[in-house]
Amino acid sequence: MIRITNVKLPLNHLEPELELAVLASLGMQKKHLKDFTVFRRGFDARSKNNIMLLYTIDVDVENEADWLAKHSDNQNVRPTPDMRYHYVAKAPENLAERPVVVGFGPCGIFVALVLAEMGYKPIVLERGKAVRERTKDTFGFWRSRSLNTESNVQFGEGGAGTFSDGKLWTQVNDKKHYGRKVMHEFVAAGAPAEILYVSKPHIGTYKLVGMVEKMRAKIIELGGEIRFNARLDDLQIEQGQVTGLTLADGSQIQSRFIALAAGHSARDTFEMLHKRGVYIEPKSFSIGFRIEHNQSAIDEVLFGKNAGNPILGAADYKLVHHCKNGRSVYSFCMCPGGTVVAATSEEKRVVTNGMSQYSRNERNANSAIVVGIDPSDFPNDSPLAGIELQRQLESAAYVLGGENYDAPAQLVGDYLAGQSSAHLGKVEPSYKPGVKLTDLSQILPDYCREAILEAIPAFNSKISGFALHDAMLTGVETRTSSPVSIKRGEDYQSVNTQGLYPAGEGAGYAGGIMSAAIDGIRVAEAMALAMNKRIKS
Repeated sequence: MIRITNVKLPLNHLEPELELAVLASLGMQKKHLKDFTVFRRGFDARSKNNIMLLYTIDVDVENEADWLAKHSDNQNVRPTPDMRYHYVAKAPENLAERPVVVGFGPCGIFVALVLAEMGYKPIVLERGKAVRERTKDTFGFWRSRSLNTESNVQFGEGGAGTFSDGKLWTQVNDKKHYGRKVMHEFVAAGAPAEILYVSKPHIGTYKLVGMVEKMRAKIIELGGEIRFNARLDDLQIEQGQVTGLTLADGSQIQSRFIALAAGHSARDTFEMLHKRGVYIEPKSFSIGFRIEHNQSAIDEVLFGKNAGNPILGAADYKLVHHCKNGRSVYSFCMCPGGTVVAATSEEKRVVTNGMSQYSRNERNANSAIVVGIDPSDFPNDSPLAGIELQRQLESAAYVLGGENYDAPAQLVGDYLAGQSSAHLGKVEPSYKPGVKLTDLSQILPDYCREAILEAIPAFNSKISGFALHDAMLTGVETRTSSPVSIKRGEDYQSVNTQGLYPAGEGAGYAGGIMSAAIDGIRVAEAMALAMNKRIKS
């Protein structure tokens, strides 16, 4: 097939115009065209009142080689690349031991799925509950303030990405098209087919729940095993080689091949690894607040008269500002038409995150406004010092919010003016259980407060109304990424513990659903190759 890129059409073009554009791009008559498929559809909204759709199209034509030769000098006409997934190994019949996967978020799911598809029959250990039970616990915390520390936004089947916007794009280097494999698996599990071609695909929480269940069923059908309420408590290591693990109930599993996909909030797991001598380094992450505006206002600013167009959906944004004090402030995990959610996994701490449904039709837009920090900002030199800082900030937010899991909040105008908020304005906060109006400057370190004070007016110059007095800030955002990096070598194994495969966001190798899933595939391939090599030797 032939792939045509950069095909431009008006936002409200008629369906037949797309075929005409394909024919015009190749300079051919309709009789030579067999079929075509949209591979990618994005849009250019730099001129908000003249938004253009941008297409990449795969075309099936007669005499393909002749048409490619005719357009050999045209960078927008090239052969369609082979983006099919190719398995690197197959499990031998004499497989002596089964691989273990710790964690069943996006990374762990794809470690297990790809291993199962290659015949390795993995054992998956998830500390939390199955996704529907976990959803009940999570919504129960938001409604009644009753926290289950093993079943919440952070822990349970599906991982933290289950309660998010469900974004499915990433900037990781993906020359082997692992991302395409992820997308096809998601569609097979019930995701909308449009995620295969829209430029910024997303799913949303409610659709993710059913998808995760179907992917679990597929792994089990292929010989895998999923154990819930199975928290890893210890590793068995002999002469630098992992040989097994111990669960919270005291049971043990013997395996020399363990994928660790525990997620960025598995603090007790990080502490155990450090105690066991697995090499860990402190890692940079970011801290700040959630900011909320009326979604309709963001749509109008970014899309103008085209606001509300179903193809465009709810507008999103991505902002960054480099401050005078050397800090960088940026928007993170932007959730169009979504809600701010309670995301703690530990008692007497408050953590915020953002979530959207597939429809993205809630009244508010929200994103994190966060400041980058690095280990030099941490309270000490311990590899776990980032966790200590997170806990300090989350505990302070709990106290400032009233010590009942309400989140401390402040109007943007009051934050900029340096005064505590006393009354809500036009933007109604979405955070549940609730918010307590206060002065958020008491939470973050001074360098973060100064950076955010400078960044919000700068962002307002890019999105008019961003510094709206009545916009809401809610705190505190601390779980932007893992505070540790569990170092691994080129073979994906821990640099000092053979057989242990640190994976995904918790180990410091991903940031979001897609990058975590892609890392899971890479780790599964590395484990399969190592298992086969061990058997042959």
